[in-house]
Amino acid sequence: MNDDVATFRLRSGLTIPRVGLGTWPLTGDEGLRAVASALEVGYRLLDTAENYRNEDVVGRAVRESGLPRSEIVVTTKFNKEWHSVEGVREIVSRSLELMGLEHVDILLIHWPNPGQDRYVEAFEGMLAVQEEGLTTAIGTSNFLPTHLDVLAAAGYVPEINQIQLDPLRPRRDVVAYMRENGIVGECWSPLGRASGELLGRPELATIAEAHWVTPAQVVLRWQIQQGLVTIPKSASPERQAENLDVFSFELSEEEMAAIRTLEDPDAEISDPEAFGH
Repeated sequence: MNDDVATFRLRSGLTIPRVGLGTWPLTGDEGLRAVASALEVGYRLLDTAENYRNEDVVGRAVRESGLPRSEIVVTTKFNKEWHSVEGVREIVSRSLELMGLEHVDILLIHWPNPGQDRYVEAFEGMLAVQEEGLTTAIGTSNFLPTHLDVLAAAGYVPEINQIQLDPLRPRRDVVAYMRENGIVGECWSPLGRASGELLGRPELATIAEAHWVTPAQVVLRWQIQQGLVTIPKSASPERQAENLDVFSFELSEEEMAAIRTLEDPDAEISDPEAFGH
């Protein structure tokens, strides 16, 4: 594995893997087994959230893994009710207590909730807990350029912004904005919907056969070659290992272009102007 490709360094100095484990909706014993197996096969980036109701099992898996805490990057996110300086401090304390950890590596505002219009306060709260050493890096999730512009006007630029992104939903405008402003893009639901609307596409099958990999691996590699971080969810150890094994091949420009043709303007995207928790 080429470490220069497999990891990314954030502005805070934190080095994060390009591929991590998404943990929604894995809870209870199933969630514990899934996170534990992911750590066993080599994952070092874990993504959880207050709203996933699984911070407890993610923290337990980290504590029981036998790995040095410094080798594991834990991301969590918080809901709109905590969008204030004191609110962020309270929810971070609760999350750390649930996880049994002394700090979180990456803390994100889960949704901007623009109708509430308090995400600038939430960002200031994250800066405060970062100063206290409770988190290393801070960022956003599901923020559009309009929301990021509001933060920028206040003098704030997140290190990372997590968005829904796959070949049907390449989010070109958001990706371009993040590149221009030095924000790392991270893909949630990177393999599309569970219905299989994406992975069954013949274009992906053709590319996968050429590299002796799976369509899912092709999609994840497509994201990595765009400079993105990706966090696919899987509870299967075999699938987890496959999703992590995307650094031994490279897509050609022609293959990247073929995947770009899959963009579907009618594909459903969760709208942060209308949705959030």
